[in-house]
Amino acid sequence: MPTVYEVGKQYPDPEYPERPLPMSRHETSPTTLQRAGTNQRPNPCCFCWCCCCSCSWNEDRERAWRASRETKLETIPNCEACSKPTTDEVKGWAQSFDKLMKNPAGRNVFREFLRTEYSEENMLFWLACEELKSECNKQSIEEKARVIYEDYISILSPKEVSLDSRVREGINRKMQEPSPHTFDDAQLQIYTLMHRDSYPRFLNSAIYKSLVQSVSRSSSES
Repeated sequence: MPTVYEVGKQYPDPEYPERPLPMSRHETSPTTLQRAGTNQRPNPCCFCWCCCCSCSWNEDRERAWRASRETKLETIPNCEACSKPTTDEVKGWAQSFDKLMKNPAGRNVFREFLRTEYSEENMLFWLACEELKSECNKQSIEEKARVIYEDYISILSPKEVSLDSRVREGINRKMQEPSPHTFDDAQLQIYTLMHRDSYPRFLNSAIYKSLVQSVSRSSSES
């Protein structure tokens, strides 16, 4: 029977909406269905199955799809509260990974990038460790350490982070009497992994480049 530390929680991979296909000639738009119920003559354009029709249902579907693909800080689940980054701050993230990770807005943007690579758990684990280190109450420390173990260390967890055997063995020993620093070695290992592996790709990503252009444009306009 698995112990309490081996109970994984379900965490589905982030899903992105597929691009909507044009309506076929056999589909009926919501507008058509609504009007049919009121015995009104449907607009012929509602039966258009080509994407070029400016008044077709396809246009609304296309706009909805594009909007869902936009990268916005407010769309990140449980993102950290932060102020809008300045142009210097955003450009500074390319100079140092430490600058990026010390800035709440930087962490939010980097976290959104990690979501696209299905490795958001690395940032979530790092943030959970930071929160644990700021805890003083013994009972809260034990509870948070248990949650961190179940969510990110247990081999049964879908959010398990990649750690070597030495670090895992050390965590298992420390979990007998959890402290705010139980996961320090693991946190450093994940920090190094994000720095060496994900950070270079982040700087070349559309997410970061579009943000740089956005803040630069806003700065020039003001």
